[in-house]
Amino acid sequence: MQSNTRTYLIQAILFVLTIITTTMAGAEWIYGSIFAFIYDFAVFLGGDNAEPKAFEKFKLLGWYQFMKGFQFSIPFLAILTIHEFGHYFVAKYHRVKVTLPYYIPLWFGISQSIGTMGAFIRIKSVVKSRLKFFDIGIAGPLAGFIAALVVLWYGFTHLPPPEYIFTIHPEYARYGLNYPQFAYENPAGNLILGDNILFSLFKKYVADPARLPHAYEMIHYPYIFAGYLALFFTSLNLIPIGQLDGGHILYGLIGKKRFNIIAPVLFGIFAFYSGLGLFRTDSFATGSNAVFYERFFYLAIYVYFLFVCFKRVSDNPATALMIALIIVVGQFAVSYIRPDWEGSTGFLPFVFILGRFLGILHPETDENAPLDTPRIILGICALVIFVISFSPTPFIVIE
Repeated sequence: MQSNTRTYLIQAILFVLTIITTTMAGAEWIYGSIFAFIYDFAVFLGGDNAEPKAFEKFKLLGWYQFMKGFQFSIPFLAILTIHEFGHYFVAKYHRVKVTLPYYIPLWFGISQSIGTMGAFIRIKSVVKSRLKFFDIGIAGPLAGFIAALVVLWYGFTHLPPPEYIFTIHPEYARYGLNYPQFAYENPAGNLILGDNILFSLFKKYVADPARLPHAYEMIHYPYIFAGYLALFFTSLNLIPIGQLDGGHILYGLIGKKRFNIIAPVLFGIFAFYSGLGLFRTDSFATGSNAVFYERFFYLAIYVYFLFVCFKRVSDNPATALMIALIIVVGQFAVSYIRPDWEGSTGFLPFVFILGRFLGILHPETDENAPLDTPRIILGICALVIFVISFSPTPFIVIE
């Protein structure tokens, strides 16, 4: 009993901290700035003669802006919570022992974050059924996806007047509503939310065109940003690999034997796309030996990175090395034929987490009866949700 109380206390503290960190992160995205106490702390460390030039570009935030940050944290955490409790209640229905969600607060202070690394529930008993894995795995993404649709619908149907952007960027006001023609002469550093099918449909058919913000300013609209992030994380969860929700779903649909063939192939495709364009043949065509050896050194590190990611696919390390080399050679070949094709290197950390920690394969179950037709239909729906929610380049920083 005492252990349960301690666990509940930890979960409650983590939840409260995550509310605070996501609210601060939301305010930072809305206003494109940082909180005043960070600046004050820098001055304190620097002494009386401190010149914290790193903070000069920021409009410092206070309590008013913190309260505005709830417009991001409440919808974002609501979606996250609905997702986790989708898993929780279905697990309880199947009499699988699970914990309440553990939220993971994360806030950088000196650079923008989303305030959390997500949440998870711990399964405390062995799941012996392919059907139960499917039901528990699919419940979270379906519930979270519906919540994300509600948030996006509200965000796009309740856009503020175009003049709202002047409260964020008062320097734009002198240009009037034609500010995009003048304010982006040097657009470097601006962040664009990469389109997915669903987000594009919302912008095209739901939003009022007269109020739709410029692509560079979308991050300042908290409901839209929260909904977009929810779609992004839903799509990541639905990647049909390992013990991701998508992995549970695919395992339930096709069983272990076929899953252990298809999942490594899908992981290889994901890794191939993520690193595409990172190295090109022409980057080694240099007259400087020092530059050549430096780039070759980074290439060797990249090959080792892939080797580590694929090490758990097979008991034989040579297999992982061979896969890593095949991927790199393939990337060089595609980049040579189509130098304009590029992947999204931002996915590489997730490739590492999948390959090194979460795993590519799926634990075996004792009960392997095929799914019934309604569940197969739900599985197909989850695949469709993945397709329409996935952004090949989710976050694009203008250089």
